[in-house]
Parts: sequence; C-alpha cells; structure tokens
Amino acid sequence: MSNKKTPRWNRILLKLSGEAFAGEKGFGIDGKAITKIVDDIIEAREAYDVEIAIAVGGGNFWRGMTGAEGGIDRAQSDYMGMLAIVMNALALQDFFEQRGVYTRVQTAIRMPQIAEEYIRRRAIRHLEKGRIVIFAAGTGDPYFTSDNTAALRAVEIQADVLLKGTHSGVDGIYTADPKKDAGATKIDSLEYLEVINKDLRVMDQTAITHARENDLPIVVFDLMGEGNLQGLLSGESIGTIVQ
Repeated sequence: MSNKKTPRWNRILLKLSGEAFAGEKGFGIDGKAITKIVDDIIEAREAYDVEIAIAVGGGNFWRGMTGAEGGIDRAQSDYMGMLAIVMNALALQDFFEQRGVYTRVQTAIRMPQIAEEYIRRRAIRHLEKGRIVIFAAGTGDPYFTSDNTAALRAVEIQADVLLKGTHSGVDGIYTADPKKDAGATKIDSLEYLEVINKDLRVMDQTAITHARENDLPIVVFDLMGEGNLQGLLSGESIGTIVQ
C-alpha cells in the first residue's frame, strides 16, 4: 500500500518555458537549472500520488517570431522552433532517467529514432503506469505557441490543472509588472475572461480561451521557488489561479 499523500489534483500538466532551461546563462541548457527543476518534480512525485505530464518550450534556442522578424518565413521559423523544443525535451528526459525516473518523450512530428509519436491514448497509459510524459515539437503546426500546446495536451489527457511555471522570480499574476512598478500587487484569483479582456500577457490568449472552453484551471506560479510544486499539490494558495 502506498504511503504517498493524496494531492489536490491527480493528474497535472506542467508547462516549462525554454528560458527556464537556460538558467542564468540566458541561452542553451544550464545543467544546474534543469537539476533544480527535475529534483523538485521528483520530490513531489515521491510525496504525492500524482501523475505528471510536461510540455516544454524552446525559447532558449529559438523563437519562431524572432526568426520571422529576421527575414525567415514564419512557418519555416516555427518548424525550427519545434526542433528546439525537442532538444529541450530530450535533455529533460536524460536528467530524469539519470535519477531512475521512467519517462517518455512524445513528439507531434514523427522522428521514431529518438522519440515516440504523440498518441493520446498511449500518453494516458504511460501516465497511469507512473511514467512522466514529456510533450515535444509543439502541436506539429506552425503559428501555434508552446502555451497552445500545453493547453491542448492538458485537455486531451484529461489533466485536472495546467501549471505554468515562471522562472523570473515573479510568483503569479500582478496588476502591473512588479519589476517595473513598485506599487504592483499580486492577484490570487482571476476568471478567464478577465485575463483575456485585460490583455494580461501571462499566456497566449488562444491557450486561455481553450482552457476556458474546457473548464481547465491554470495556475501561474514561481517554478524556482523552494517547495512551490509540493505546496500546490498540498492545496496551498500559491501563485495565481485562473478559472
């Protein structure tokens, strides 16, 4: 019989930005930054009976919009960004498996030599077996952000919540940019339409709309804050919840 505690949510999808992988370097992959993220996730799994899927971004290597602004065709640039996401997913998988945690990387673009093709039912089965599933290559289509992927995959695998981890020290959604405005105050709870109507740039608006249409709560929190992931699973009020 498991001694693990019952979490607030049984199945979560954690959204990691590509920049979180870069740490203080600002570009590429910082082993210390990934180790911190991986250790926090492993500790949460050891304490709570929770199924975890992860969607990653690729901004530490490439952004589709940046490439388009530099003269590359937008669709072509977005495909390049998908490959950057795959690199992050493979790095994350390696760090997990060095610690004995079984994972599966599923990509929206077929590349059978290095990862599984995304199949919804297979992803759910992996989660049920206690594996961490890492979603890579976005949706496989240009013009969609990694936020879109996170919301879409969370709904598809019937996750109870989408946790969007920030890495810049900001611990939720504020009335203004707290790094620029000393008077900015943290908001504990918002409705989907408030985020959309106020144009709060916490996630891609298409992702917010998709979450709203499918009653998927979103929590924006400081990924690097000590114990934050476990705190969320225990029911603590951490970050900002959008629902």
